[in-house]
Amino acid sequence: MEKKELTCICCPMGCALSVELDGKNVLSVSGNTCKRGDTYARDEVVRPVRMVTSIVKVKNGKLKMLPVKTKEPIDKSKIKECLDALKNIEVQAPIHIGDIVVENAAGVSIVAARNIEVNK
Repeated sequence: MEKKELTCICCPMGCALSVELDGKNVLSVSGNTCKRGDTYARDEVVRPVRMVTSIVKVKNGKLKMLPVKTKEPIDKSKIKECLDALKNIEVQAPIHIGDIVVENAAGVSIVAARNIEVNK
């Protein structure tokens, strides 16, 4: 049996979580003050995922950089691959929130996180 200690990131409380495992099977979670902490701990020890945020260059826009994010969480092991796919991306204004910037970066779409109008 293995024991892992985590800090919950679901809310500002930052509960100290203790997870008991038998291989990949979660036996128990303790230290959480809400159900979200229990869910987070179980997911984090079995398959940790994160939303990835970054910026890309904008051509002909009122702003020069566009904040972007993954459309859904990805495996932590794929974060570098995802960021590498964004290194040389430059988008053309206008851009709208939710527009797909990259179709397949480490298996997930990257979307615009704000509107950017054309620089007139």
